[in-house]
Amino acid sequence: MASKLRDLIKAVRNCKTAADERSVIAKECAAIRAAFREEDSETRHRNVAKLLYIHMLGYPTHFGQMDDLNHANQYVVGLALCAVANISSPEIARDASSDVQKLLGSSNPYLRKKAALAAVRIVRKVPEAIENFVPRVKSLLTERNHGVLLTAVTLIISLCEASPPDAGVIDLFRKLVPALVRILKNLVMSGYAPEHDVQGITDPFLQVKVLQLLRLLGRGNTEASDAMNEILAQVATNTESLRNVGNAILYECVQTIMSIEAEAGLRVLAINILGRFLLNRDNNIRYVALNTLAKVVGRDSAAVQRHRATIVDCLKDSDVSIRRRALELIYVLVNAENVRPLVREMTNFLTVADHELRPDLTAKICAVAERYAPTAKWRVDTVLRVMALPGHHISERIQSSLIGLIAATPELHAYAVGKLYLALANEPKQQALVQVAVWCLGEFGDLLVAAPVVVKKHDPIAVSEDDVVSLLEKVLRNVVTEPKTKEFVLTALMKLTTRFHSNTERIESLIGQFRSHINVELQQRSCEYANIFARPDSSSLRGALLERMPAAEGDTDAEGSEQAAEVVTAQSLISLAPSAATNGAHDPLDIMKQFFGDLPSSSVPVAAPSGPTTRPPAAATGPSLLDILTEAPPPSLSGPSLLDVLNGPSLAPASPVMSPGAYPPLTALAKNGLSIVFGFSKPGGHASDTVVLTSTTTNSTPTPITGFELQAAVPKYITLTLGSPSGTEVPPHGHGAVTQQITLHNSLHGQKPLMLKIRVEYSIGGTKVVDTATVSAFPPGL
Repeated sequence: MASKLRDLIKAVRNCKTAADERSVIAKECAAIRAAFREEDSETRHRNVAKLLYIHMLGYPTHFGQMDDLNHANQYVVGLALCAVANISSPEIARDASSDVQKLLGSSNPYLRKKAALAAVRIVRKVPEAIENFVPRVKSLLTERNHGVLLTAVTLIISLCEASPPDAGVIDLFRKLVPALVRILKNLVMSGYAPEHDVQGITDPFLQVKVLQLLRLLGRGNTEASDAMNEILAQVATNTESLRNVGNAILYECVQTIMSIEAEAGLRVLAINILGRFLLNRDNNIRYVALNTLAKVVGRDSAAVQRHRATIVDCLKDSDVSIRRRALELIYVLVNAENVRPLVREMTNFLTVADHELRPDLTAKICAVAERYAPTAKWRVDTVLRVMALPGHHISERIQSSLIGLIAATPELHAYAVGKLYLALANEPKQQALVQVAVWCLGEFGDLLVAAPVVVKKHDPIAVSEDDVVSLLEKVLRNVVTEPKTKEFVLTALMKLTTRFHSNTERIESLIGQFRSHINVELQQRSCEYANIFARPDSSSLRGALLERMPAAEGDTDAEGSEQAAEVVTAQSLISLAPSAATNGAHDPLDIMKQFFGDLPSSSVPVAAPSGPTTRPPAAATGPSLLDILTEAPPPSLSGPSLLDVLNGPSLAPASPVMSPGAYPPLTALAKNGLSIVFGFSKPGGHASDTVVLTSTTTNSTPTPITGFELQAAVPKYITLTLGSPSGTEVPPHGHGAVTQQITLHNSLHGQKPLMLKIRVEYSIGGTKVVDTATVSAFPPGL
């Protein structure tokens, strides 16, 4: 008489040690084996229950399921197949695969269905068992039983996904495309079938699985895609979208159409289905539509553009996730033809957007304005309009890019300074806008007072020199003005001493009031400027040092704006008044000597202003301008020298380099359209053990990369300093880049080479990606 389940539980609970428990379980398993061999059907249900309990305790029970696979009762065999599928180890799954293969050919539809499901799990656990099931599964597609058909299609999908690309399994199953098309056509065109009907649609579960399999078989194969084009069109046009069942089939149909080599008209039909999804009241359906449109926009951008108005309306949705997806999709849709209306819609949405969306939205608007601006004036107007809106952050890169554009476009000087004067007079709360306005007033203030400036929607503006100085003084006195903005104002006032014919004494007095300011940076600038005023040749010296920045050479688009700004900044330091040039000093180094005296022999000559300027290495430079102009500078005045701030402190300074092209660039990572290229410089010379890496990250895919983050790790003998990135979004199509500096100090320079491991994390099309790479093939000499 076999013991009952409660007797086994009681015996296990009475065990004092683990060894006692193992002994009880071993005896019970032996008794169960004996009962199975004797084919004792009366106690089989007890033994199965005890096996489940033993499995819950963590002991192996597969031996019992192996005996059950050959049982005469179909439900016992079904239970054994479920056990093989769910709780068997890879070893047992491999051993049981031959029995499962035999059951696929059983005359019982119930067993064929269960065997197919068990085969799916076996293939996932033991991929090498694929070859056992490929010959059998083809015959299952001729079944009339929908349950068997559904499990057969599921098994084929698992076989295709688990097989290596070069195994030829997918090519083998492509021969089944006509059979799959017939099955799907029968489901779509059949009438009412009560045993398979779900909300008026015949077996939607089988339809979805067949569409998923067709997607795998048609990807990258024109012949297979042509064979399924007609049935996909029928599914797309004959399926009702009033209920979720129909929407599920339509969604899978769209995914299949956009994945295979479908005809252009069929792709348009698929995108129109997604457009109808956007009109659905269900937030989940709208989110799925936006997410799918973002993935397929690269395949057929023109078709997606037709639904632009509906996508823009999604920005007004109450669900923040839908607003985010709509914003990302709009950003991808912007091009040179539609930049004006789409940027206008994005700017209007910015006024009502949630606080967490505003920084990202601001960056996107400014990025597309840089990339697709029809005119430079329109770009200036757009960026200034964004900067004037309160409650969001403006990055330094946006400021730098706008200043570089204005400086490099002479026809915008008068217009921009007039527009910014009005903005500053209205007391904007955005410090970024105030800084740009102050910079332009210092650089082009004389154009503002020379003649009335005409600004759109305003009467001609007549401004005097006193008005400009008074406005800057008002900014200085404003309690909400940040110290950094006051630095801009002091520099702008200093520049105006060479642009205006009066107010020099007033400006000198205003600047002198900050010589004892609590802020060290303001104190330093005040002292430096005061020392310039105190020199006998102050007038000629200021005329040379504070000359207007020349127009930058080359493009001023999104990719080149920062480089242009660097060139402008460097050139402005050696751009002199015409009077200086007429004195015979044409070479930049000669002009520097004329004003500052002979430079130390360790100084590096400054590049000619006719081309890109190379900054001298920090270790090789001579005394700072403050040291030259003052005999005994106060020891408390530290920080950037006057040369760093005279011509626009908002412009990002270039990194010190040895010489252009001294070290070839190195591609650190190139994967999935993302490319990271390292540029190199050695500030201390070739013998230095310090290397500055500048990583430039670009994106060649049609989808923007968001949330980009670069991390790095080095061996113990290397010290690493990771700088801040220029942004977290890498624009698509290579239109823009994210840059970041990495400083490496090799304590065993000359003994051990540089080595770096990087890790990147980002999101593209809603999918999070993490990649790593080891970089060791650095150029010789580093």
